[in-house]
Amino acid sequence: MPSARRWLLCGLEIEMKNSLINAAEIVQLQIEWTHRWHEAPTPPKAVEPWVAIERNHRMNFDLWHAEDIARRDDLGPASVRDAKRTIDRCNQLRNDAIEQFDVRLLDQLPPAGSDAALHSETPGMIVDRLSIMALKIYHMRIEAVRESADDEHRRKCSHKCAALKEQHDDLKRCLQVLMDELQSGARQCKLYRQFKMYNDARLNPQLYQKPTSS
Repeated sequence: MPSARRWLLCGLEIEMKNSLINAAEIVQLQIEWTHRWHEAPTPPKAVEPWVAIERNHRMNFDLWHAEDIARRDDLGPASVRDAKRTIDRCNQLRNDAIEQFDVRLLDQLPPAGSDAALHSETPGMIVDRLSIMALKIYHMRIEAVRESADDEHRRKCSHKCAALKEQHDDLKRCLQVLMDELQSGARQCKLYRQFKMYNDARLNPQLYQKPTSS
C-alpha cells in the first residue's frame, strides 16, 4: 500500500498518493488559476508537469474569452478577425501543451502488461477536459447569481452548476483511476499527435493556393 502525504493547497488539505500525478491537486490548481486570472496574472510554474498543465489551462482561459468576443456583432469585422486569430493560436498552443504533458508522463510509466487494455484517451486529454470544466463552472456560477438576470435564468443556471460539478467530480475520479492503472501496468495508452493542419501554410490549401500579388 503506497504511503500518502498531505498537502495544504488553497486552504484545502489534499491527500497525495505516490502517483506521478494527483488529479485532485490538478483540479484545485485549475480552479484557483481561473479565479485569480480574472483579477491579475500569477507567477508562472517553473517545473514539469505543472508548466504544461498551467499553459494548457491558460490557453483554455484565453480561448474562452476570445470565443465570447468573436460572437459580438457590434465591434466590427476587424474585432472578429482578431478574435479568430487568437482562437487559432490558443488552440495550437493548447494542444501542444497536452502533448508536452503526455510525452513527459508516458516516458515515466512502467511497461504495460501484455494483456493491458488500450485506453483511447490520454491523461493529458482528460486534464484538458478538466480545465474546460473549471471554466464552465466558474462562469455558470456567475450567471446563477447575476442580479441583472431574472429569477428563472438564475434558477436554470444553478441547476446547470450542480450538473457541471457532478460531471467535474466524475471526470476527476476517472483521471485518477486511469493514472493508477497506467502506473500499475494494468492499462496502457499511446501518444496521439493532433497534427493540426489549418495553422500550417504547407498543409492548408487556402493558404498555399493563395494567389500571389503581382
